[in-house]
Amino acid sequence: MITSPAFAGKHYAVLGLARSGLATVEALLASGAKVTAWDTNEAARQKILPMRSMGRGTGEAGGGGDSEAGAARLPLHHPADGPPPPAARGEDLVLADPIEIDLTGYAGVVVSPGVPLNRHPIAGHAASFGVPVISDIELFAQARASLPAHKVVGITGTNGKSTTTALIAHILETAGVPTLMGGNIGLPILGRDPLPAGGIYVLELSSYQIDITQSLDCDVAVLTNITPDHLDRYDGFAGYAASKERLFDMQSAGHVAIIAVEDEPSRAIAARHPGTIAVRSFDVEGQEAWPALQGPHNAQNAVIAIRVARALGIADPAIENGLRSYPGLPHRMQRVAEKRGVLFVNDSKATNATATAPALGAYPKIHWILGGLPKTDDLDDCAPYFGHVVAGYTIGQAGPMFARILREAGKPATESGTLDQAVADAAAAARPGEVVMLSPACASFDQFSDYEARGDAFRRAVEGLPL
Repeated sequence: MITSPAFAGKHYAVLGLARSGLATVEALLASGAKVTAWDTNEAARQKILPMRSMGRGTGEAGGGGDSEAGAARLPLHHPADGPPPPAARGEDLVLADPIEIDLTGYAGVVVSPGVPLNRHPIAGHAASFGVPVISDIELFAQARASLPAHKVVGITGTNGKSTTTALIAHILETAGVPTLMGGNIGLPILGRDPLPAGGIYVLELSSYQIDITQSLDCDVAVLTNITPDHLDRYDGFAGYAASKERLFDMQSAGHVAIIAVEDEPSRAIAARHPGTIAVRSFDVEGQEAWPALQGPHNAQNAVIAIRVARALGIADPAIENGLRSYPGLPHRMQRVAEKRGVLFVNDSKATNATATAPALGAYPKIHWILGGLPKTDDLDDCAPYFGHVVAGYTIGQAGPMFARILREAGKPATESGTLDQAVADAAAAARPGEVVMLSPACASFDQFSDYEARGDAFRRAVEGLPL
């Protein structure tokens, strides 16, 4: 794991104990820090109890007990009791809700990106004690000085950042460069072993992560695009775009900024950062030779990756080898199966209409499964490709609205309701040579835990179809 002497002896609160939160707790403890950890989900809290076996922490605030079962029975800390008690016998891990305790002297509150800071009280509570709210990415930034000499590539944007991140990492790996991919993709960065000297960390960064990161100075910073998204977390679209721009504001002079300037907000950011390398999809050549990188959206992903690799000193033949051998990512235009001459494609990662539009442009006859938790009340970005849609099959909360939009556009639409039913309906209607595609243009949270669970459910439904 990534540790740093900079954390030793300091006290941190960690709010949210999913994968990144657990990795953060472990890395801080291993660095000699004290940690107050919390998650509203009791099952998540229980996951940190085994860390006591490292000889560093108790189960719950209040101390005592050597067995996991004993620790699980310990009382939680109550705010009326004042600050959490000092950890017994030198133990450095307690469970307590940071919004209910005195944070005086804490070095930071490390918050999961899933915590909505515009609505959650932790931001105001931490500010009242002068304590910064930070991300695990900020801890990584602070740990960089103690790591072997390396470089960092940071990628943000509304759409395409996962594929671009994975593609850059793949090109570097195939070129023989020690590489780790992390951030908003893959395993938590603090849970990974540090790279040797000369290594490159490739980080996908959401706006939520950038919001609570103050000192990540990327050697190469990338913006793929900006379109309306996550507006429930920001004061309008301008606030969301400003969050993306902070990645470039944190860069030192002389470091490389690469921005795809195919939308007005991205062009405006590029104009405010002199020396930016501006790229466009039509700059790419040879895309037909890269099997997993078809479609206009992948043209943008590829041209960005090429410019990043060149900025890092990778020779063009090695870049071409990486582009040709890139296998693609699950849930992103993933070819799941072909049955009775019908191709089934999983594009569950397309959580807004802007992301779905180029997927519709990739095939001429599509039975389109769409819907979920809507982010907008239209499909305007997809409309230019409605000519490729044979029929629509809608699911989730957005189902009735999207069915109405398709019918008004002259397209047949079935309100299937659930994903399993939509797969069955689309498979029954599709003919050889046509495509059944899940590209929802919506978030997944009305019916699934995340887009990955939704994509996995699609794959299982397809596997259950008769041959």
